[in-house]
Amino acid sequence: MSCTFERGKFYAVVGKSGSGKTTMLSMLAGLDNPTSGSVSIGSEAENKSVRKMDKDKYRLNHISVIYQGLNLFPLLTAIENVMFPLEYKRTGKTKAREIAASKLKSVGIDESMFRRLPSMLSGGEQQRVAIARALANKTEFLLADEPTGNLDTENSANIVLLLKELAKSENICVVVVTHDPAVASEADEVLNLSDGLIVT
Repeated sequence: MSCTFERGKFYAVVGKSGSGKTTMLSMLAGLDNPTSGSVSIGSEAENKSVRKMDKDKYRLNHISVIYQGLNLFPLLTAIENVMFPLEYKRTGKTKAREIAASKLKSVGIDESMFRRLPSMLSGGEQQRVAIARALANKTEFLLADEPTGNLDTENSANIVLLLKELAKSENICVVVVTHDPAVASEADEVLNLSDGLIVT
C-alpha cells in the first residue's frame, strides 16, 4: 500500500470488514507501527518517520481522532470536553474557554448547550462536540472512524458536509473510515481497501 494525504482535502477510506481500514487509521494515528514500510509526515524535504517520533507528542501536536464511540467525558459539560485537550497542553483556562466556545459555534452548537452533559445532547450534537474538541487541538490531520455510524440520514449528511467544509476552511486533512456510500460520495478522494491493499 502506498498513498499520500494532503491538507485541505477530505478523504474516505472504504472496504469490507477486515479489509484493513481501522488498522490503517491506527497507523496514521501512531497507535500502531507497520510491520514493514513506514508512515511519514511533512513535506518531501522534511519527511519525518512517525516510528521515530515520540508518539504522545505526535498525537498531541499533529493528529486529532474522532473515535466511533466519541469518547466524550460523561461528567464534563460540552464546553469542558472541548477545553480538555487545550488545558492538557497548558493553555490558560480563559483562553481555552474562548477557543472551545469558538469551535463549538463553528460546528453548530449553540451557547445554550455549552453547559449540558453529553447525556443531555442528541447523537448528532454529541458528534459535533467531538468534532469541536478535535478542531480545538489545532492539528493538521483529523481522523474519524465511522463518524456517522450512529446517526440518522439527515444528521449523517450534516456531519459529512461539516467535515468537508472544515477540510477547506481550516486547511486540515480529514480522513474518514466509513461503510456509508453517501459519505464516500462526498469525498475528494476515495481509497478502497481489500485485504490490506488499495484497489481501484
